[in-house]
Amino acid sequence: MSNPSRGRGGPRGGYHGGPRGGAGEFSGGRGSGTRGGYGGGSRGGVPGDLIFRGPASVDQRLATLDHLVSSFKKLTFNPERPHRPGFGTLGNPITLRANFFPIKLSKGPIYDYHVEITPSTDIKRIRARLFDLLEQSNQQDWAEFVSSISHDGSQRLVSKKKLPQPLDVQVQYYEEGEAGPNARSKTYTFAIIHTADLDIGQLTKYLSGNIESRDYDVQPLVSAVNLVLQTHAARTGVRVGKNRYFFPSQERFELALGIEGVKGFFTSARPAYNELMVNVGVCMTAFYKPSNLADAIMAFQRSSDGAMLQRFAQKLKVTTTHLGYKQKKPIKKIMPTSASRTFFPCEEYNGKISVEEYFKRKYPHITLRHADDLPVVDISGPNSKFSIFVPAELCEIEPGQPFRGRLNEKETSNMIRFACNKPKINADTIIQQGLPTLGFTPETLGSPMSSFGIEVGNDMAVVPARELFPPRINYEAGGKLLNVNNGSWNILDVKFHNGGAIKSWWVFVVREKDGRSVFSGADDPNLTDLWRGFGEKCRKSGISLGSQPVKLAQSLVPRAEDPSRQQALDSIRQKIKENVSERGKPSFILVLLSRRDNFIYPGIKRICDVELGVHTIHMLTDKVVGKDANKQDQYFSNVALKLNTKLGGINHVLDSDSLRWLTKAKTMIVGMDVTHPGPGSIEGTPSIAAVVASVDSSFVQFPASLRCQETKKEMITDLTSMMIERLRFYAEKNKALPDRIFVYRDGVSEGQFDTVLEEELPKILEAFKRVPQKSYRPSLTIIICGKRHHAKFWPTDSQFADRNGNTRPGTVVDRGITSVFDFDFYLQAHAGLQGHVKATHYTVVYDENRLGADELQQGTHAASYLYVRATKAVSLVPAAYYADLACERGRCYLNDFLSTDDKVSSSVVSGKGKGKGIGKADKEEEKIRVFEEAKRAWGEGVHPDLRATMFYI
Repeated sequence: MSNPSRGRGGPRGGYHGGPRGGAGEFSGGRGSGTRGGYGGGSRGGVPGDLIFRGPASVDQRLATLDHLVSSFKKLTFNPERPHRPGFGTLGNPITLRANFFPIKLSKGPIYDYHVEITPSTDIKRIRARLFDLLEQSNQQDWAEFVSSISHDGSQRLVSKKKLPQPLDVQVQYYEEGEAGPNARSKTYTFAIIHTADLDIGQLTKYLSGNIESRDYDVQPLVSAVNLVLQTHAARTGVRVGKNRYFFPSQERFELALGIEGVKGFFTSARPAYNELMVNVGVCMTAFYKPSNLADAIMAFQRSSDGAMLQRFAQKLKVTTTHLGYKQKKPIKKIMPTSASRTFFPCEEYNGKISVEEYFKRKYPHITLRHADDLPVVDISGPNSKFSIFVPAELCEIEPGQPFRGRLNEKETSNMIRFACNKPKINADTIIQQGLPTLGFTPETLGSPMSSFGIEVGNDMAVVPARELFPPRINYEAGGKLLNVNNGSWNILDVKFHNGGAIKSWWVFVVREKDGRSVFSGADDPNLTDLWRGFGEKCRKSGISLGSQPVKLAQSLVPRAEDPSRQQALDSIRQKIKENVSERGKPSFILVLLSRRDNFIYPGIKRICDVELGVHTIHMLTDKVVGKDANKQDQYFSNVALKLNTKLGGINHVLDSDSLRWLTKAKTMIVGMDVTHPGPGSIEGTPSIAAVVASVDSSFVQFPASLRCQETKKEMITDLTSMMIERLRFYAEKNKALPDRIFVYRDGVSEGQFDTVLEEELPKILEAFKRVPQKSYRPSLTIIICGKRHHAKFWPTDSQFADRNGNTRPGTVVDRGITSVFDFDFYLQAHAGLQGHVKATHYTVVYDENRLGADELQQGTHAASYLYVRATKAVSLVPAAYYADLACERGRCYLNDFLSTDDKVSSSVVSGKGKGKGIGKADKEEEKIRVFEEAKRAWGEGVHPDLRATMFYI
């Protein structure tokens, strides 16, 4: 078999309802566009100018680390949140820099307060404005303390000085654009109530590893320090999410019509051994470009992209000044009618009136230029019963507004390209721009950090690390072991370890009627060359292939006549069903598409996975037809990797030594993940949960259980029944249940670790009780995989760097910036293709198997070489990766509900409430209706004939 391109083993689909969490944020210079990527040069080192600041000595504070783990021996072992069993020792020792900076705290407590506002308001914009006005208040018993406080703009306030109690501060509300309060201004009262004295001494004991402090909750103090550290950034920049700030002066570039990518900085305080540190990273997100709304709408009209306009307006806020002051309001809807054609009932002018006439009478000084040709917008509140219409030309898109919609594939690609910087560039950006912009340098240090006596050191942490050795790879049974170089290997002229069998197969050409179809029909000579070439590749790779394929073609109704593609999908369903009735089910269908489509790909996956129970493999014709022989061969190789896995084959295995940590007892590896509806999905669309589990002693085959569940719920609702399914299938295949279970749980934030133990652990234990074997109780370990962190590493010596200046595959960090007590580590198993490579953060939250540091670190590293769709190590342990892929496949089954913003129409959106105000109760009712409709669409999920396979790969 020839060497496939070292990507992710063929197209991941590319047609599903969008990325997992929507546009989100892009860390500056992600490791690669994919999880892994090839990259890295030879092990001979790189030019020194790619190394940030060169050689360095490990931080002195870490000299007593070994005493720390020795002292842990005095702790009673508890499988819940187990303490670190020791530090890893395997691999070559190296020294790295990390983007963590020491925080110096002054002695004395930080005083913590809860804030209650009367009358209460849950409108975030009003609360934030009220806190701004609180800081400006000159009330006698309050003004002297303002320079010594920080707050979250919601309900928490911290102070370096003790505030008098009781403390009530009165504030008169007025909008930012108004000169001041007037006779109609509403008065709010802040009740500032003392809740705790946060003792710095207690934190110091915890950071030093004092075992009596093991159960001390550092979070209140660490989050208080975060409030102080982030006050300067909150005042001078725009916060997006929890800890990311973007500033007017930072770099930006055009991403799409009306949208630009902006560079910013992440900042968050984190406890580490002997030091509280602040993690500072580069990040990216999309913002609206400031302009007049009418100008933006006309630009969209010129580009003839009406669907894009509605997506653009999602959660967009505009400012108006026609009331005599500046007022900021979110757009509820861009109406289909202009000011001259939009009417509403108006008591002031005795009945129905057009928006144009109303503005003529009420504001005679305003002349509308687009009363006939541009729409009005509704800026009433989300729960308002009545619309408030304003002409678009009177609305300004203010600077500093993050784009909340979902970036499409091209925009995402542009964002990643902009974000991808070499490690040294990121380091220079953090030190030269990030620290001063965040107010962390001596020259920029100001209130309130100086009032709290807090300083940030400007040198990155220097920590010890190791490079773990790769496993060896074996393909055909009895064949030689392949060597790994820089996280990847070459499989030229080797066969799969265990080839699957194809009894019969079909080639299905999907023809568009718009001239894009590559093949004239089922007997086109180009098509014959394609299926023969692919069949030959499968045979050479060791897949048993006896017959020629059945050739089918289906012409689709043009998109213009069938925008939701329902007619197209019905014709495809009919064609496949007729042939299944006539010929029986094939081993798989090779589907040939002429282009990416947000309906056809997921629609075919749903028809075949859910309704019919037939494997499908998709190819894009422009990837194979007319390409040179090498490129076509690589593409076929990648697709063959997927096909063999779907058929139950084994592509490659690891050497027996690398698997010994798993094979010394009967072990089942489990991967778990949940994916949520992204921006633009219909409210109420379910989240999708996946549980995959190994069934063989080579840890290659991972069939999946899939469920849809309550929208945006992170913990898995039906985990007990899903685990029972996995255990039963393991027992069927192995004639016994596993003695040990290792769970890799993806997609959980640090704040949810205890929630996993409270909600998911009992469901797993319940599954053990409910399998058919009496008194069954395997030993269980749960490891969380964290990818959404901002820890980055830099080699201090060119001999331990790849050609881009990145750390190399196998880099593991478990000292210096990791948890003081918890069992965690950062592992970079893969090579970075472009930009700044990112490790995965693994944390053991439950462990009855009492795994050692070396055992888990080296074992997880070796397992990262077992991903079936590639000839390289991947950044996330395959079990978790597969759970992620299975969730993505589940999205295809609910495609009509997901990310409707970039589709021309949706077959499931009801008209209820469109264009008129609906209350909270109606919204909740609508969400429930959508959820129930989605559950009906989901049906019984994956067809029984596919449940024992890796259908999702």
